[in-house]
Amino acid sequence: MLQKPKTLDVVTLQLPSHKRYQENLDKLLTYLKNNPEKQLILAPEVFLTGLDYEHLVTAAKFSANALKTLKKEVGDQVLVLTLILEDGDDFVNQAIVIHKHKIIHTQEKVKLFKLGDEDLYFKAGKKKKIKPFEVEGVSYALLICFELRFKELWKQVEGADVVLVPARWGKPRKRHLEILSRALAVMNQCYVMISNSSDEDMASSSAIISPTGAETMNDKQEAIEATIDFREIKKMRRYIVMDS
Repeated sequence: MLQKPKTLDVVTLQLPSHKRYQENLDKLLTYLKNNPEKQLILAPEVFLTGLDYEHLVTAAKFSANALKTLKKEVGDQVLVLTLILEDGDDFVNQAIVIHKHKIIHTQEKVKLFKLGDEDLYFKAGKKKKIKPFEVEGVSYALLICFELRFKELWKQVEGADVVLVPARWGKPRKRHLEILSRALAVMNQCYVMISNSSDEDMASSSAIISPTGAETMNDKQEAIEATIDFREIKKMRRYIVMDS
């Protein structure tokens, strides 16, 4: 088991998804290349293609090829994003964690957003896969967008140092995203990183939230940057002991 670092320089991206998939991939690759000092990069849910239901086969093929490119490019950094991929005869919205040119964690979206017809196009993942995983001594967990609303999933990611939430959260429910993400950080005494789309109908509200509920957020920026201080987690968990 690797020793946890004292701090981590992180960034959550707040970008629109353009109709031309390659434009989105180029944007992500440029950011990775120009910001090698950022140790963790989180991208919005299905950022490369958006929820392009009319062209799912094309979106999935592009995503599979883009994944090969990203694996070549991502070395010491940790990149987290979700992709539309084929799974047999079905399609899934899969979260992928890339580090040192390898895929080190995957999980499919479990709670599909019926209001947006996700259940008509995607196969749901397995709930048991939502659990903490470790990268370089740091414990992470992933909740994909709508999954943030389910309190039983907060229990499943308990103990993680950082909960990552890639999202395409709609503008009408912007306040919900902000309240829930801050509450999760306080309840689980951890950092929460939200990367939400900045498409016109999306809420933005991308943020990096500390265990005290303090947040770094700016709807006008494409990249929200912060330093995670793991001493803050330790301090909070010692100060308020959450006995079961």
